[in-house]
Amino acid sequence: MADPTSAAAQSSGGLPQFDPAPWPGEIVWSLAIFLVLYLVIARVIIPRVGGTIAEREDRIAGDIREARRARDAAQLDLDAAAAELAEARLRAQRIAQDAQDKAKASAARRRGEEEAKLATALEKATARIGAARLEAMGHVRSIAADTAGAIIAHFTGQAPPRAEIEGAMASISKS
Repeated sequence: MADPTSAAAQSSGGLPQFDPAPWPGEIVWSLAIFLVLYLVIARVIIPRVGGTIAEREDRIAGDIREARRARDAAQLDLDAAAAELAEARLRAQRIAQDAQDKAKASAARRRGEEEAKLATALEKATARIGAARLEAMGHVRSIAADTAGAIIAHFTGQAPPRAEIEGAMASISKS
């Protein structure tokens, strides 16, 4: 059987979308579908998406708080490490300074000991040199007399008496 409305639409030669007869039913169905979709979206989808967004925001905020806590803890650790490093450097400097002072004191003590030994050795050497000089000076007169006698004997052919040479030497050394 043929539908009278469709037959009229076909016979009029117009488009069926512009036929106002089925519009009230289509409007009711469109409103019903819109209302169902609105309720599903408003009551189910939006709360789920909102919950997911809120959960994600909470997780991000928690992660940011945790990152800040970790950063603050790392900064505290860094500050503590810097303080320990500064303290260790200070201790190392003190130890190095103490070692340097001890080495200087030890070197000064050894230098003093060596200088004292050298001074003693110098005094002994000076005394020996002085004694040797005195002894040599004592022999100079005798050597000079022997040399003068040998020279006179060489030129004259006779050895002069020792008393004459000693007398001449005595007169020379007085002037």
